[in-house]
Amino acid sequence: MIVRNDYNECLTNLACSIRKYFGLEYKHNTISYIDEMLENNKPENVILMLFDGMGSNILNRALAEDSFFRLNRLKDITTVFPATTTAATTSIQTGLNPAEHGWLAWNTYIKPLDKIITMFLSSEKGNEGEVVDEYLEIKKHQLKTKTIVSDIKEKGVDKAYSLFPFGPEHYKNLDDMLAKIETIVFQDGKKFIYAYDDEPDHTMHIVGTNTPEAIKLIKERNDKVEEFSSRIKNTMLIIVADHGHKNIENIHLNDYPTLKNMLERSTSNEPRSCMFKVKDEYLDAFPLEFNRYFGNYFKLYTKQDIIDSKLYGDGVPNPLFEGALGDYIAIAYDSNKAILDDGDAELKSTHAGYSDDEIYVPIIVVNK
Repeated sequence: MIVRNDYNECLTNLACSIRKYFGLEYKHNTISYIDEMLENNKPENVILMLFDGMGSNILNRALAEDSFFRLNRLKDITTVFPATTTAATTSIQTGLNPAEHGWLAWNTYIKPLDKIITMFLSSEKGNEGEVVDEYLEIKKHQLKTKTIVSDIKEKGVDKAYSLFPFGPEHYKNLDDMLAKIETIVFQDGKKFIYAYDDEPDHTMHIVGTNTPEAIKLIKERNDKVEEFSSRIKNTMLIIVADHGHKNIENIHLNDYPTLKNMLERSTSNEPRSCMFKVKDEYLDAFPLEFNRYFGNYFKLYTKQDIIDSKLYGDGVPNPLFEGALGDYIAIAYDSNKAILDDGDAELKSTHAGYSDDEIYVPIIVVNK
């Protein structure tokens, strides 16, 4: 199995560069050119601004070559596996790979509970809004949740802030997010600011990529961040995405009863990197049956392939990691297919496959 993610130059490593600059422990190599810019400029403010779903190819199609984002892009790097918000934003907030922090995908099998949990919602797959209380204890004690922001605050030397469009102290819109950051920038002291925006991902899931609605959102962010950057000082502004996007055609597993009957439980992970737990008596037959239907669209790998290849990154595995893996994982490369089972959402565009559109993200840097 060939791992396409470069775990020496991915979102995890960018986070490690930021950890290094703020004097925090880091477990993976840093990115040398980010280190050099931080060391040479010694900014009072480091802003890490993440636009969900704004992958490199999405950016190229939406913006002109002379746009602010494209002119200030240093290069394109890979995200972590899978190319999805749960895994990627946790990696960039912690400096850990998915295998270490345990936030593997939107829907992850949690073995101690024998349940597939929608991680960010703390609910069982297909039951949004119903919090699984036992999961909250597991999240607290076994999943890695300490972020760069929380570590800076705990150290007590510098200041750190997080901004999200949800939660008790959420910002209202893009203008409000930028205004809040600007207020923080002009306060005294060395500071780290992490700002997460759920667009254009939210809209692309509904209407697809390369649509007027999605392009408008990206252009708006390009223009408003450019204007914002002209007003700040003593700052290194880093703009990234967690993953890209791909328009899809959905395959419904219920339409393949022979294949579905081989499964012990519903699918987990993501529709474009789909995890299967197979009944013991079908372990040998499953790959043949799967490839008969879907071999042109997905590459099928075993649990051991995942472990041996370090698909989810290296480091000390989270205690929940191996238990979360199915017997097989089906990964979409250049095909536009996604596999849906009960509880999965019907979307126009998604991610977590292994195409260039999904795995490459920009590093945009503006020094003020």
